[in-house]
Amino acid sequence: MTSRSQGLVLAVGAATLWGVSGNFAQFLFQHRGVDSSWMVTVRLLLAGLLLLIMARFRGFGVFAIWRGAAAPYSGGIPESAGLHARDVKETSRRLIDSDAVQIVLFGIFGMLGVQLTYFEAIRTSNAATATVLQYLGPVFIAIWSAWSDKRVPKPVEFLAIGLAVGGTVLLVTHGDISRLAITREALTWGLLSALALALYSLQPQSLLKRYDSSLVVGWGMLIGGVAMSFIQPPWHFSGDWDFAAFVSAAFIVVFGSLAAFYAYLSAVAKVGASTASLLACAEPLSAMLVAVLWLHVPLTPADWLGTALIISTILILTWREREAA
Repeated sequence: MTSRSQGLVLAVGAATLWGVSGNFAQFLFQHRGVDSSWMVTVRLLLAGLLLLIMARFRGFGVFAIWRGAAAPYSGGIPESAGLHARDVKETSRRLIDSDAVQIVLFGIFGMLGVQLTYFEAIRTSNAATATVLQYLGPVFIAIWSAWSDKRVPKPVEFLAIGLAVGGTVLLVTHGDISRLAITREALTWGLLSALALALYSLQPQSLLKRYDSSLVVGWGMLIGGVAMSFIQPPWHFSGDWDFAAFVSAAFIVVFGSLAAFYAYLSAVAKVGASTASLLACAEPLSAMLVAVLWLHVPLTPADWLGTALIISTILILTWREREAA
């Protein structure tokens, strides 16, 4: 098997593991009474620690991110304002922009935000619906990009937004627009998950330019897990913990987090980030197939069509970025 073929397999494998792990989470929440907040805490703590250990064995300095400095001061106060004001401004900006502060912000608002909203969307609906709704994230990124650049969205972006809206309507109504097929709570968590995914993707970009992604994600998970521990301590757990529950939790942490992330990183190295991100669209498909075959989640033709429309937005936006690169 060639290196490129290996990369393709690894990318699809990572996406599949992510999709399947969502179904294991649904099984724990809805069939074993496990608290979703507790699962978020444990997943972030254990997966973050394992990723940092993996990064250390790969030769990275795991604490380098805490010693990183911000870029030199770029202006904002005229010289006539005096050195003291300029020094205060520079010190404040360098503190906010320091790698340590940025990784803490990413851990709490990015990593914890996306994990908590995603698991709550699963708890209140199902893994298939939650995963597809979360894939609206790149559409929010496209909207943010147009707004921050002070421009009207491009025709291809309007197309992607339209497909995303149409796909979402089909998914949450089963094709009957007179009523919601999922609860308002589930729809809210799903949309919040998509927004959190957009923030998760945008906020750490400066860190990812200076550090390996395993360090950024590893520390983000660990910080998010520590923060969540103050709300839901990992030693306060509930539910029926039989063999199936332990296997499900272990799969989420080991295969749905560590193995999937490592496989995706390896795929990016072999086939590039653009191709790997395109293949990651296998995640909602795997989540839906497992939900139907294992958890017997009823999905209508409208659900499948809505999913196809939402996935097509990812393909369109990713292909646009690939052409622009």
